[in-house]
Amino acid sequence: MSGLRIAILTHSTNPRGGVAHSLALAEALCRLGHEAVVHAPDPAGRGFFRDAACPTVPVAAKAVNGGTVELVRSRINDYLRHFATPAACDFDVFHAHDGIGGNALATLKHRRLVPGFARTVHHVDSFSDPVLADWQDRSIREAARLLCVSRTWAEWIRADLGVEADVVGNGVDLSVYRCAPSETDTAVRDRWGLGPGPVILSVGGFEERKNTAGIVAAFARLRQRHPQAQLVVAGGASLLDHASYRARCHAALAAAGLAVGPGLAVIETGPVPQADMPALYRLAHLLAFPSWTEGFGLCVLEAMACGTPALVSNRPPFTEYLTATEALFVDPADPDDLAEAMASALRPATRARLRAAGLKRAADHSWRTCAERHLEAYAACARVRQEPIHA
Repeated sequence: MSGLRIAILTHSTNPRGGVAHSLALAEALCRLGHEAVVHAPDPAGRGFFRDAACPTVPVAAKAVNGGTVELVRSRINDYLRHFATPAACDFDVFHAHDGIGGNALATLKHRRLVPGFARTVHHVDSFSDPVLADWQDRSIREAARLLCVSRTWAEWIRADLGVEADVVGNGVDLSVYRCAPSETDTAVRDRWGLGPGPVILSVGGFEERKNTAGIVAAFARLRQRHPQAQLVVAGGASLLDHASYRARCHAALAAAGLAVGPGLAVIETGPVPQADMPALYRLAHLLAFPSWTEGFGLCVLEAMACGTPALVSNRPPFTEYLTATEALFVDPADPDDLAEAMASALRPATRARLRAAGLKRAADHSWRTCAERHLEAYAACARVRQEPIHA
């Protein structure tokens, strides 16, 4: 296939899983001879959270003071302004990774500025607000081709829409995420006041979908056995408002007598620079990731590539690509089960087994393979002006 010009649209320039996926996919597509350009609304004007080996376009975006609906509407409109001319739409393929980009491309398709678009469904949220729910639904149903990072969501699309979605998977960059220590490790340890541990790492901030409350409850139990244990809650940049859930988690921490701050029992980092994440994985004794809902769980592969064992929910999508010899499976609703798994991961024999198996599993996931799985869908989108999907 000759080189394609591909516009990839994601929702943010911040370090979220879908954004990291979009950048890594575009880099792999460029190495395959295509021109993949990642776009994202950028209200702060700081650009993407990391430098990328692919073209990027931080889209001019307006500041928003309202709630989530107003924010999402504004971000859709930011994209519509950016792609308002045929010159801005000079791409062979348009590929949205979320509802914001998907809705913008659906509108642009009706305005005949783009022929159609592919849509990756990382996961589907349960929105109580009907406007957000309608936008999410439209961004999927209006797509010409659907892609998923896991079989779980491809089966959901088949059951809900009656159509097939290609499973493209995920990847991990082993040149970035590796188990060999670096000078960054010491700087990261000092910055956050990490002691001898054990250190439990949670990625995604205080977010209900990530089951942070369950992690907090389990960690409080672990501290009874390991008084020096620390919980690091990393990340948290999100378009959705998680303030009330975060407050509930902080109340639970206070009730358990767990102080929050650098060098204390619980460390809330906020968004972490890309250059620091491998060090943070290596410094952790365990990645705790018992999510309720997940598209794939990219940080699991990243942790494994750094030699860090992972604790995950005993449900898809984790059960699709991991076995009980590679990760610790837990009931996400059972804090005692989570606490016992945390303690188990600290035992030398268990830790050694999980480390070896995790390194091997991470090595099986390359971004090149992920990128190649996109090409048939891209070719179809580039060849014909597709009709939208109908249930």
